[in-house]
Amino acid sequence: MISNEQDVVANVGQLFIKYGIKSLTMDDISRHLGISKKTLYKYVEDKNDLVGKVLTAFNEQDIQMVDEVMSKGLNAIDEQLEISKYINQKLTHIHPSVHYDLEKYHPNQWRKYLKLQGEVINRCILTNIKNGIQEGLYREDLNAEIISKIYISRFDAVFDGELFPSDQFKFSDVHHEFFRYHIRGIASKKGIKYLVEKVKKEKLKS
Repeated sequence: MISNEQDVVANVGQLFIKYGIKSLTMDDISRHLGISKKTLYKYVEDKNDLVGKVLTAFNEQDIQMVDEVMSKGLNAIDEQLEISKYINQKLTHIHPSVHYDLEKYHPNQWRKYLKLQGEVINRCILTNIKNGIQEGLYREDLNAEIISKIYISRFDAVFDGELFPSDQFKFSDVHHEFFRYHIRGIASKKGIKYLVEKVKKEKLKS
């Protein structure tokens, strides 16, 4: 039962993931939630405001997940693998039109979200690279700040519908290749050996 703004945002987030954003009107959303439009507008000003609140909630979920993984004391590669699995799982269920809908119809909210995501990614990658260098899993000659900025600038490309049309590519597959490209680019010989063995073990489990 929908009883507060948090419930509205959480449930609408799932609707956007399943159906896309543009295809859902506020009438559709209120019907799916089982509340009147009048009640829906108690919590949000309009659809654009609703989109913004959903994106903020998604970002908060990502922060919580990253913090949980980073608190486990994993080595740098295992940490990145676990975060990558979480992202891939999310991407598997996202409707292919979501990225296009955000860029075209809610560009301001999308830019705010990318800025917030950039801050999360930057903190995560910087810490991960420094740890990986200390562990001998990443190359010693890396400039962590430059690598982090390159990673952020390329991350949005994973969702680019023109670059990776949804009828030819899955978001999860694109992200998986992006992740492997990143790790292999920064890993030491020791790190690459560890990654290869880790991936083999993961395949045997699945």
